Amino acid sequence: MTKKNWTIRKANLADAPALTKCMCAAYTIYIHRLGGKTLPPMAVNYEKEIRSFPVYVAESEGVLVGGLILMPEEKFLTIANIAVHPNFQGNGLGRGLMDFGEEEARRRGYSHLHLATHVLLTENLSLYSYLGWSATGRDEHRIYMAKKIIP
Repeated sequence: MTKKNWTIRKANLADAPALTKCMCAAYTIYIHRLGGKTLPPMAVNYEKEIRSFPVYVAESEGVLVGGLILMPEEKFLTIANIAVHPNFQGNGLGRGLMDFGEEEARRRGYSHLHLATHVLLTENLSLYSYLGWSATGRDEHRIYMAKKIIP
């Protein structure tokens, strides 16, 4: 899938170091908002993720600038992690990755997508709501969301 000046493709094990750097950069900008605490995606072993789940990366001019990790469940597909490098935000890639996740859910025969986001990541909540996602629950740190996939 190609949009604007980026391409989304299936990740391979050689992508793990660059994906780790991209994810950490994407989440580091939120540390101040969380009182100095890091977010769980910053401590993930992305080589293990690539081996275990459908993982996709976005590249621009040969540089890895985003990632999407999906978790197939019995009745729905979960977006386990999605992030865009801060230097590449504002180029439509976040929406492009979300659209790609929706296309992948449809391709795999799912009728619903799920995700969870941190309650303090308000810009994500705004984007997800704009893209047709609905809140389905909440706990102290996360808001759970779902979207019905139209065939």
